[in-house]
Amino acid sequence: MADVSRLGVDDAGELLTLQRAAYVTEAQLHDDLTLPALTQSVDDLVAELELPHVTALGIKLGARLVAALRLSVHGEVAEVGRLTVVPDLQGRGLGSRLLAAVDDWVPPSVTRVELFTGEHSVANIRLYERKGFVEFKRENVGSYDLVFLARTIAH
Repeated sequence: MADVSRLGVDDAGELLTLQRAAYVTEAQLHDDLTLPALTQSVDDLVAELELPHVTALGIKLGARLVAALRLSVHGEVAEVGRLTVVPDLQGRGLGSRLLAAVDDWVPPSVTRVELFTGEHSVANIRLYERKGFVEFKRENVGSYDLVFLARTIAH
């Protein structure tokens, strides 16, 4: 299987396509079609990828981008965002491989990794807990809560 590699601005179109395909399920689970992952424009994504503290990681099978996430580093904390896997390959360990690769891509100053998901995304929460993440807060965003989880990094 292909390695985890860094994605750049040239991958923005494919990354946005993957993101939208993967987040439709989340939108349905939470009855919220206004999720930022679904409404982000390609220009906004390019601007995000150009930020010096943001790293996009992905897994390609041949020429096809099949999984991705974004890391945003703020001092000792790295935030994982937009963890996405193409719908036809979900449940096959691609998300786990990306999460495992995070430690290799963050600077040594990072001691904590945080992420969040919607409360109805029980499969995501189970995955994160299996990977050592622990819930530390919830935030209501209308008709559901966002669940924030974190784990420490031992360099």
